[in-house]
Amino acid sequence: MIQLVSIALGGFCGAIIRYMATSFIQNKFNSQFPIGTLSVNLLGSFLLGALLSLDVSKNIYVLLGIGFLGSFTTFSTFVVEVMQQWLTRNKLIAAIYLAVTYIGGLLCAVLGYML
Repeated sequence: MIQLVSIALGGFCGAIIRYMATSFIQNKFNSQFPIGTLSVNLLGSFLLGALLSLDVSKNIYVLLGIGFLGSFTTFSTFVVEVMQQWLTRNKLIAAIYLAVTYIGGLLCAVLGYML
């Protein structure tokens, strides 16, 4: 039961902070490119990699890794944004976003783990 509460609390905080961060970044750059979601997903990948390298308890991992970072990063928003770019004939932006998210996310997770 404590793990479910930890996931819920972490998820609640992660979702709110993700919304605030993506909105702030997207408005700051005012671009068709979904820089807000990309930034949050890359940061989340880095932070999850760093968390995995630490010797944290299972309860801390459940709170931060599954709860907070699970809702801070967002695959569903990413997929919708790629699809929207593709359907509005911004195929190059869609392809770049797709590649940078996957390759950049993996590199950020590795970098976070190594640090």
